[in-house]
Amino acid sequence: MDNSITIELNAISKKFNKEWIFKDVSLQIKPKSKWVILGGNGSGKSTLLQIISGFLIPDKGELTYSSIQGIVKPEDIHSFISFASPYIQLTEEFTLSELIQHTRLFKPFLANYTDKDILDVLELTHAANKPIKHFSSGMKQRAKLGLAILTKAPVLFLDEPLSNLDANGIKWYLKLGSEQAANKTVIVCSNAIKEEYHFCDKELTISNYK
Repeated sequence: MDNSITIELNAISKKFNKEWIFKDVSLQIKPKSKWVILGGNGSGKSTLLQIISGFLIPDKGELTYSSIQGIVKPEDIHSFISFASPYIQLTEEFTLSELIQHTRLFKPFLANYTDKDILDVLELTHAANKPIKHFSSGMKQRAKLGLAILTKAPVLFLDEPLSNLDANGIKWYLKLGSEQAANKTVIVCSNAIKEEYHFCDKELTISNYK
């Protein structure tokens, strides 16, 4: 895994209708750094995260990914990232085992994890052959978070990762994030729930860019 990815934001701005959601966000995100984007509901933090991940295009400014090999083409950014969010939908018809196998087709997992290893880490072995459409919201969130964190990608995006998790799920997330994301660049969106970004030591407050 190429962990040398540097992400640079140069005066990134985005508007909705005719109003600016945020303006002139400039930032250098160094390899393996841990960032949190803080803001309330509707503040634009998720929009900024989607721009940093290459899913959305800013109305102004420039986003650049670079490695020791040089500038990464915009169409290749997806190969360096993994993303977990409550609004990303899983393929409901898949069983969990099929979802793991499908994910593996596009990106390998860390440490040569087998499908059984991943089920064990997710603590969902009992649901291996259960269709995702029959999962509870908490089980779906575990699957999203676990697959994103365990994917062999140097940059990890987590949008409100504690959504739909109960107390045991939160403990599971805290442990998995600390153990498996140490060598990744991590960017978390949060409403200031400290457990969500406990391993982050740098922060950006979206309200500073209105």
